[in-house]
Amino acid sequence: MSVLQQVSESMAAAVARGGAAVVRLEGRCSAASAVVFGGDGLLITAAHALEGREVVEVALGDGRTLSAKVLGRDRGADLAVLKVDATDLAPPEWADTASVKVGHLVLTLGRPGRTARATLGMVSAVGEGYRTMAGASIDRYIEVDGSLPRGFSGGALADTAGRLLGMNTAGLGRGGGTIPTETLRRMVPELAAHGKIGRGYLGVEVVPGRVSEGLVEAVGQRRGLLVAALEPGGPGESGGLLLGDLLLAVDGQRVERPGDLVAVLGGRVRATVTVRLIRAGEPKEISLTTGAR
Repeated sequence: MSVLQQVSESMAAAVARGGAAVVRLEGRCSAASAVVFGGDGLLITAAHALEGREVVEVALGDGRTLSAKVLGRDRGADLAVLKVDATDLAPPEWADTASVKVGHLVLTLGRPGRTARATLGMVSAVGEGYRTMAGASIDRYIEVDGSLPRGFSGGALADTAGRLLGMNTAGLGRGGGTIPTETLRRMVPELAAHGKIGRGYLGVEVVPGRVSEGLVEAVGQRRGLLVAALEPGGPGESGGLLLGDLLLAVDGQRVERPGDLVAVLGGRVRATVTVRLIRAGEPKEISLTTGAR
């Protein structure tokens, strides 16, 4: 057998191993996939693929179609957890994404139809953890060349041994993105148990604002967030924020765009935070307690 044939057979075996854990979501106008998370009947998929439904049908690779209940969803990470009444599902073997490097070959797996499908790609970029604009914390950035094929959202990203590296979703930016296994391990139990991921908030509506020239040197920045509205009785109002306050930083982290505030509050649920701001032309700091939603 030639080297090329060996590689081909190896890739086919990897697709078979990884694809066995990929299932299809039924009853939608556009196809989507899901991945077996555990042998206890837990599945994961892209939250946007559910269209607000609480019960969906899933088609397994062995031909069975089962009813799945939606246990939880997080739109910040575009992740949802489903549960089927079956204990014989075979989850994939998991891989640690810390070893993923630019140039590694990877498999994108989905089940938009009756059989598992795959595309071969290359890791084009890796990076440290980041927060989405909706406040979800993603442990590692993985970018694969090419766009996510139709029906693959909610499917798997696997290495060339068929081991799971993460869940792919079209809801994480242009061309799609990957939620790595580290993030899945952290988020899925909370979603399954509580239905959502708790995130901190202040109950404020903010717009970008500029620091007056006379205060730039004193506060060390030129931009902040102007409080344009306050939720009545919300954490911000109860903690002493006022309309017209210009927020500069929360717990020492600058907030110059609305996404900055979402990111810094994401992990601070019912926590006391120090807010640096400008009020009536005077820099000051206040402490308040975030809410949870």
